[in-house]
Amino acid sequence: MGDLEIRPTTAQDIPAVVAMLADDPLGAQRESPDDLGPYMAAFERLRSDPNQHLVVAVREGRVVGTLQLTIVPGLSRRGATRSIVEGVRIHGDERGSGLGTQLIEWAIDESRRQGCHLVQLTSDKTRTDAHRFYERLGFSPSHTGFKLQL
Repeated sequence: MGDLEIRPTTAQDIPAVVAMLADDPLGAQRESPDDLGPYMAAFERLRSDPNQHLVVAVREGRVVGTLQLTIVPGLSRRGATRSIVEGVRIHGDERGSGLGTQLIEWAIDESRRQGCHLVQLTSDKTRTDAHRFYERLGFSPSHTGFKLQL
């Protein structure tokens, strides 16, 4: 990975992570980087759950990427454990650099290390570039996802 470090997120990283979450058309509508309170509370919940792996990619001391990996034990597929990848974001000036591939490869490797049999993720229907990216990495658009806002 050269000068890139992928490591667990710290509280000091949260402002940079939230800024990346807000730095796209969809995130701009649902994120509030000016109020970090809810994000810090969520970070504490994530940090206390051993099945949650919130990581950042750091280059030259600067947070340039992030993702959340959740390990989910299950009964289906003969009791298989799976992982879910969420919140993948790459800093605007790092897009196209291969960093996204490195982050997803980290998530796949960590999923194997955790004993997972399947890695899954969802991507908003409007993110067609992301869909091509995930398919290039071997992911298959095998399901239709549904969400219910509460």
